Amino acid sequence: MTTPTEDSIRTRAHQLWELAGRPEGRDDEFWREAERELSGGGAATTEESSKTFTE
Repeated sequence: MTTPTEDSIRTRAHQLWELAGRPEGRDDEFWREAERELSGGGAATTEESSKTFTE
């Protein structure tokens, strides 16, 4: 398992946020998902991740 940098988490969280339509007030949710993905325990693809946040 790898430890992602804060910058890589921030970048991925921003991507997830944009894919979800830029909702307000869910910063922590996107941050945790980005951390999980980058640590090797998250969704396999961008498409799978974006579905998580749009439902």
